[in-house]
Amino acid sequence: MGMAFANSQVGVWLRHRRWLLIVLFLGVLIPLYVFGKLAENVASQEILSFDKPLLLLVHGLATPTLDTLMLSFSALGYLYGVVPLDIGILLFLLWRHRRQDALFWSIAIGGAALLNLIAKSAFGRIRPDLWLSISPETSFSFPSGHAMGSMALVTALIVLVWSTRWRYFTIIVGGLFVFLVGLSRSYLGVHYPSDILAGWTASAAWVFGVGLFRIKRNSRSLSAGEASLR
Repeated sequence: MGMAFANSQVGVWLRHRRWLLIVLFLGVLIPLYVFGKLAENVASQEILSFDKPLLLLVHGLATPTLDTLMLSFSALGYLYGVVPLDIGILLFLLWRHRRQDALFWSIAIGGAALLNLIAKSAFGRIRPDLWLSISPETSFSFPSGHAMGSMALVTALIVLVWSTRWRYFTIIVGGLFVFLVGLSRSYLGVHYPSDILAGWTASAAWVFGVGLFRIKRNSRSLSAGEASLR
């Protein structure tokens, strides 16, 4: 019976699309579930059980050196790092006439930014005030814009370089960058850890979701090209 299933049309379909299904499950469905659970608690005006203890833990590590380091990663996570890279990569893709990749990049990055603005207004979560921050913020807290922006950048890069030798380098270095940007926002006391986690999961789900449409479209184009050669 197992052999019959493997040789059936369903089995062939699953084998040919196993990576798409893995990305759908790990990159879209699980992050969406996590974001939904976090959003449910925030909508109920609840402070998650791990938020305050983690904030106090990282604040207890504060030193002048760490202050400087975290301020640097916070700046790189938005105006002085992520935003210039977003623009620079888009211009590079257009310069190389990679219009489909440029379209994917614009939708992935721009969509994540728009989702962040909508979510912040919708949830209206006030930022933590456990101590006086050395880099205070006045906008709403949930989800973190720095977390969403850095995750969108790295996730979109992973999608673009997945078929190249750069994918593991991008995953490792990009993942470390995303983590440090998120850590810096909690270290500075301007975001709850749940804000960071929500930003990561929402952004990953969005970009991977857009990436799946890109992969599906490229597969159709390849199939059409192969059919024309027969």
